[in-house]
Amino acid sequence: MWSLLLMGLAGLLIGGAYTFYQQKTARWIPISFVLLAVMSLVAAYLFTQ
Repeated sequence: MWSLLLMGLAGLLIGGAYTFYQQKTARWIPISFVLLAVMSLVAAYLFTQ
């Protein structure tokens, strides 16, 4: 259950990173969203172990 929610969160974070990248915001904002998405996917993977 938690892994599914974390994967959904990762998808939302990737979408947010893409929109912030399209809006030409500061570079650290989309990078931080991508890092949070990767951490969410790693946590989802660890929950399935």
